[in-house]
Amino acid sequence: MKRYGLIVAAILIPALAFAASPVAAAEKTGFVDIREVMLTSSAGKKAAEDFKKAFEKDKATIQEKEAELKKLKDELEKQRPLLKEDVIKEKDSAFQKKVRDYQIMVKDSEEELRVKDQELSRKLYPEIQKLVQSIGEKEKYTMIVDFSQIPLAYYSKENDLTKRVIDEFNKTYKPKK
Repeated sequence: MKRYGLIVAAILIPALAFAASPVAAAEKTGFVDIREVMLTSSAGKKAAEDFKKAFEKDKATIQEKEAELKKLKDELEKQRPLLKEDVIKEKDSAFQKKVRDYQIMVKDSEEELRVKDQELSRKLYPEIQKLVQSIGEKEKYTMIVDFSQIPLAYYSKENDLTKRVIDEFNKTYKPKK
């Protein structure tokens, strides 16, 4: 009976070890940079163009306000020796109010741009994700890692699917109106 148990063990242990080895499983891992897909695909470039136009418009307004504030500050500094204390306080107060308004405008502009960036991601990411999943299923990948989200010390460039995903996405993506 012991002999029978040893024979079974001698057969099962190497079989289990071989089955658990990565070579036997023939795993296939791919890598993709979804952020790059969003930025360099046709849809991403169009969205980036719209984003840049909004940024440039806000930037021009902000620069105008900065120039106005600088001019007011210079005038206030030139007039300071000639003005009475109560007039100086009044002008300083008015200047500080304009500075606060400027800071609020800059903050609002940054928030608006951040929201537009999030909208772009929210719109494109699910579509790209579906495409990556489709490629993974068709080609029997065990996993596809988005290395824009997870820093990797090393990955095989031959398994980088980013360019292919960009090409496929450009062919298949139709923006929703």
